[in-house]
Amino acid sequence: MSRTIIEVHAIQTVPPANLNRDDTGSPKSAVFGGQRRARVSSQSWKRAIRLDFRDTLDAADLGWRTKQVVDLVAGRVTAADAALADRARDLTVAAFSDGGVKVKLQKPGAKIEEAGYLVFLSHNQVENLAAAIVTAAQNGEKLDKKAVKSLLADRHSIDVALFGRMIADDSSLNVDAACQVAHAIGVHPVETEYDYFTAVDDEKDRDPEEDAGAAMIGTVEFNSSTLYRYANLDVNLLRENLGDDAATARAAEAFVCSFINSMPSGKMNTFANRTLPDAVLVTVRDSQAINLVGAFEQPIQESNGRIEKACEALVKQLDAVAETYGEEPVRTWTLRLGERTKALAETGEQVNRDGLLAGVAALVTERLGSA
Repeated sequence: MSRTIIEVHAIQTVPPANLNRDDTGSPKSAVFGGQRRARVSSQSWKRAIRLDFRDTLDAADLGWRTKQVVDLVAGRVTAADAALADRARDLTVAAFSDGGVKVKLQKPGAKIEEAGYLVFLSHNQVENLAAAIVTAAQNGEKLDKKAVKSLLADRHSIDVALFGRMIADDSSLNVDAACQVAHAIGVHPVETEYDYFTAVDDEKDRDPEEDAGAAMIGTVEFNSSTLYRYANLDVNLLRENLGDDAATARAAEAFVCSFINSMPSGKMNTFANRTLPDAVLVTVRDSQAINLVGAFEQPIQESNGRIEKACEALVKQLDAVAETYGEEPVRTWTLRLGERTKALAETGEQVNRDGLLAGVAALVTERLGSA
């Protein structure tokens, strides 16, 4: 198969919100083009994408990322053979040790063994390891170390294949991520604002003789911004990680869908700030991934809305890259909302979300079949 890279570019307006906080509670930001911009970290949005997968993918296609891998597997050992309940934890700790993942009591007096870092395991890896532990215990045999390592390295879930895995104790179990997600960044300058709030004690409020003052006061920081979001997906590496054409097409479709649908949940109940992108541009390349964020190095200063100018800048950057470097996408789809996105009206195939996802799945299937 020739190289296939799927890129997703989105212009998305977010109202007053605090999607992704720093250690002081302030909305994250970055200086770009000499101006302070709103920022949402890639880690934050990747987690939102993974959580959205629960609505679009079967549980068997997903995995668990946790330090408590012993509990996870031992619970399945016990469920498979109740007679092993007293030994399940010890058998599981030994199995992970044989497989190259060290688990131990992390704190003095702790009762639960944990890995020293988050371990990302697929549904199949958890189930198959538990089954191997049960079979070996029932037969009075010791697990083969190579077999255990093979179980941990085989049949990756879609989320592991997309976002990768690092096992600090054994690099042979690492999985290279098939996707890259950029930090979302505002296309215009931004200033942090402050919401001063009070909370009233309901019981005191019923009695006019009680102190009518607030029972609690505080401030919440927020900003609002039109963001440029970008991610890319290496279909070749995804196929290598999953080892299956159908799963690769399903994973590519799910990734694009959840990139569009997802949003980090920081302070969501306070601001009800969930939106969908105003415009999505999906490009397919056979050379290299190209982030178009340079379109916004000069911040948009428009005071009467930014979506229209952002779409114009995105199209100009896409065309300039193609003209200057010969980097013409092999396929382009555009999904857009309303007249403010008219600059994208003649860029690629105009589709709705269902049409976009069907097109992505069909293209991946076609290019895998031409290998």
